[in-house]
Amino acid sequence: MSESQPVPESAEGPRLWVIVGATGTGKSDLALEVADNLRRAGNPAEIVNADAMQLYRGMDIGTAKLPTGDRRGIPHHLFDVRDVTEEAAVAWYQPLARAAVDDIHSRGGDAILVGGSGLYISSVIFDFRFPPRDAEVRERLERELETHGAAALFARLSEADAATAARIDPKNGRRVVRALEVLEQGEKTHGAALPDAPELWHPLTRILGVHVDRSDLVERLDRRVVSMWANGMLDEVQQLRQHGLEQGVTARRAIGYAQALAQLNGEMTEAEAIAATQSLTRRYARRQVSWFKRYPGLTWVTPGIVPAELT
Repeated sequence: MSESQPVPESAEGPRLWVIVGATGTGKSDLALEVADNLRRAGNPAEIVNADAMQLYRGMDIGTAKLPTGDRRGIPHHLFDVRDVTEEAAVAWYQPLARAAVDDIHSRGGDAILVGGSGLYISSVIFDFRFPPRDAEVRERLERELETHGAAALFARLSEADAATAARIDPKNGRRVVRALEVLEQGEKTHGAALPDAPELWHPLTRILGVHVDRSDLVERLDRRVVSMWANGMLDEVQQLRQHGLEQGVTARRAIGYAQALAQLNGEMTEAEAIAATQSLTRRYARRQVSWFKRYPGLTWVTPGIVPAELT
């Protein structure tokens, strides 16, 4: 684990706290505790979402979104800002998240960025620039994805740019399409990876990673998926279908939601849907840990334990 880094004094200006980690490790709870401690000390801290799926209205149970009534009166930003029919892209998210952080800082408070979507978080906290987009190329590649599947497009990417392909989940069709889109424009893709030498966007940044031992995390994630179904996951997805979930580019592919849709469509039994969601969630958690452990200056903390400088 990383050694704790000295925290800049708040007198030097508002800070950006970043709370990351695998899904199911208690990041939202820690963010609340950090915000509470800061606010008791007179710092009007606020929280900014960095979970790609919690951007969506109505996607609550499957994303473990903190209910409004449990937010302790602390302002939360960039939750429930997208309809399930709309695409959530990191290039769209970055300026909104940075604007939210700047807005909090303008009121004299520390901003707390919390979530597990590695590329989204990196886009905010590091000097992260994006290659251009081409709607026509993207549309064509999306059609090819629907027709031929992610494996065929991934094979093409591997041949064209093996280094980028090595950093992308072969089953993540959306990420594969984006990499191919960039390559077709003659640009270098960021490859869904950190810059080689990331520089902080905000100088007073403090990064905390919530750590749970692997065996404990697996048990925790498996139980959480079972509780999702017990707490109304199918009802939530059925409601979202009425709002166009199946027409969405991003939302309908979310872990848990895709499997619940398959169950509702008779393509999976409930046991199969739960087992598939558990497997994908465990795999996603491993990728999250691999991503975040490369962050320079990250300090790993135990769930629920607020850093000593805040107590």
